[in-house]
Amino acid sequence: MNPLLNHLQTYPFEKLKQLFQGITPPTELSAISLGIGEPKHATPELIKSAISGNLAGLAAYPATQGSEALRKAIAQWIATRYQLPVPDAATQVLPVNGSREALFAFAQAVISTEGNTRPLIMCPNPFYQIYEGAAYLAGAQPYFVNADPARNFLPDYASVPEAVWKQVQLLFVCSPGNPTGAVLSLEDWKELFALSDRYGFIIAADECYSEIYFGDIPPLGSMEAAYQLGRTDYRRLISFSSLSKRSNVPGMRSGFVAGDAAIMKQFLHYRTYHGGAMSPVIQAASVVAWQDEEHVIDNRAQYRRKFAQITPLLQQVVDVELPDAGFYLWAKVDKLLTISDTEFAQQLYAEYNVTVLPGSFLAREAHGINPGEQRIRMALVASAEECMEAARRIVEFTKNKAAQASKPD
Repeated sequence: MNPLLNHLQTYPFEKLKQLFQGITPPTELSAISLGIGEPKHATPELIKSAISGNLAGLAAYPATQGSEALRKAIAQWIATRYQLPVPDAATQVLPVNGSREALFAFAQAVISTEGNTRPLIMCPNPFYQIYEGAAYLAGAQPYFVNADPARNFLPDYASVPEAVWKQVQLLFVCSPGNPTGAVLSLEDWKELFALSDRYGFIIAADECYSEIYFGDIPPLGSMEAAYQLGRTDYRRLISFSSLSKRSNVPGMRSGFVAGDAAIMKQFLHYRTYHGGAMSPVIQAASVVAWQDEEHVIDNRAQYRRKFAQITPLLQQVVDVELPDAGFYLWAKVDKLLTISDTEFAQQLYAEYNVTVLPGSFLAREAHGINPGEQRIRMALVASAEECMEAARRIVEFTKNKAAQASKPD
């Protein structure tokens, strides 16, 4: 077996299963999970119709590069969404089977292990766990940059020593962030691009939450920032996006990568061997999804209503703010309780049948701390009614625990 597999840690949801082992939650309360970021809003009918209307595509092998129609639809969406010239659909856009698959594969394609120094892949901390696994399986070492609560949970890149930057070959950026919801500004991107120019690393921008936001201005995209800063060739930048959250189709496994044409050419070459071609049926449905914005506007409105109702309710008992974007709440649990994030999650499940994900499961101890400790991630992906019921139970649970703790022995 590949010895690099030994570096992979247990995935957060398996850790959660182990944390809950032996616990029987109260059966009189319906189970509500805020643990997994799996969209639960209804899949749009136009996408379902496109799938059923294109089943003849099952009779053909798909091209790794995808259909011209899909690449053009993606290129036009990028141009419209980010106010850019239309990217070259032949050289700057590539359909992929969801951003998760592509993020992992990308590291295998771009990391070089030649030389005497082990390469570094830089990741935010907390982070999407695929970044770490991709680093290890590519023969690299992950280097974690802790989120800074004073900077709205953006990674503190200024804390990274120059000696570390010299070893970095790939930087994973997640904006809007998972789990924090933080969005990088134009100034943030300017600094990252300057570092990329100085040290030569590639930036992989994970932007799968870009279409779920709460203000009037959409989150700034990486290609948008590059263009505004005069980097019209998108050098050393690759953007990753997905239909899963935008269109409520996680089971379609449909997304794209776009950016630097020279890197894209090499990544396409890699993928001809990797076997990552998208089904023609899914390609046809993806064209329809990328060309329609009405269902996206409705989806975003549903999240806005839920967050507007639930955030103030939870603020009674935990430290939490409305994020910039995304569908997670990143809450600190020690407002009323002296309790760890794992204890909070375990006892909430045992007593109220509500599942949340401990923040420490989504981070690693780095530079003396685990930035996920005493935090929980709540995915508000279910119906408004179910999410509200979960919030009420969390409030009741926390207040009851606080009252019990205040009683004299």
